Amino acid sequence: MRAARLISLVLLLQNRESMTAGELARRLEVSERTIARDMLALAEAGVPVYADRGRGGGYRLLEGYRTRLTGLGRAEAEALFLSGVPGPLRDMGLGDAALAARLKVSAALLPELRDASATAAQRFHLDAPAWFRVADRPPLLPELSQAVWDDRVVSARYRRGDRVTDHSLEPYGLVLKAGVWYTVGRGRLVGESPSRLSGETGVADRFLVFRVDRFEDVRRGEDGFVRDEDFDLAAFWDERAEAFERSLLRTRATLRLTPAGLRVLRYVADPAALPDTMASASAPDEQDRVTVVLPVESVEVAYSQILRLGPEAEVLEPPELRALLADAADRMNRLYDAPGGTPRETE
Repeated sequence: MRAARLISLVLLLQNRESMTAGELARRLEVSERTIARDMLALAEAGVPVYADRGRGGGYRLLEGYRTRLTGLGRAEAEALFLSGVPGPLRDMGLGDAALAARLKVSAALLPELRDASATAAQRFHLDAPAWFRVADRPPLLPELSQAVWDDRVVSARYRRGDRVTDHSLEPYGLVLKAGVWYTVGRGRLVGESPSRLSGETGVADRFLVFRVDRFEDVRRGEDGFVRDEDFDLAAFWDERAEAFERSLLRTRATLRLTPAGLRVLRYVADPAALPDTMASASAPDEQDRVTVVLPVESVEVAYSQILRLGPEAEVLEPPELRALLADAADRMNRLYDAPGGTPRETE
């Protein structure tokens, strides 16, 4: 454990000009006293690390010092090469840079680990687009990607439906979701007050989401922007994606479920609906059934979901959904009650 932490310390300092004991302690989840002991151990091992005292000081490596990646094990080396997914990198215009980086990393590895790139590629492949759709690379993606890397403000024309608007955008990052590229950033409509933010959501918000294939024009400006260091792209996306999924669940269905129906419900309902559904569960009745309120996208979607529960669920509300399930139950009863599988005529 300590050996791995010492390697992490060297790599952190190699990638940063200077880091305080507090910063290092937070990154490695240890105490500042442990960091001080580790720094002493590195110095005794011949690593040229030293501390700047006073305000703005911190630990540094001697200028020009670099360590080779000979501390990587096979699993670590293979995991490293998995981070370079070729398709999305090509889409962003980074294919050549990624290839060069992989070659340089391979050259720095021990000889017995230099096949890590090939073994990783043979065992993992990311096919991002969903089934039954063509993966189209948005033509403006490379330009937008470069602006993301350079922290450069862009002027953009964005289409949503029949409306095209001009934006001044600070692009913070790119997200590839099910074959569709999105950019997250801060922006405003050109001509509006800087305090008024507008984008894909159509509402005032600090950070916004734009579909890259809806940009009709993207031009990098000369001005850069200062990133909010507290912004976490992955956390923001997870929160926004969950909010989007929940926003689709505009209808409520009240169900009475058997114990078996309650167990199967998690395989039938939308994952975003499950927390509220389980929180709404009543105490079991005399037949050991519970009543829940299930958020659903629409009556039609709810019909297809609840039909899979069969006799383990009874719809109480809304009436139109109950009628659809009752009709389905009646037709199935006539189908299976008829000899030879031919439905009997309704009297």
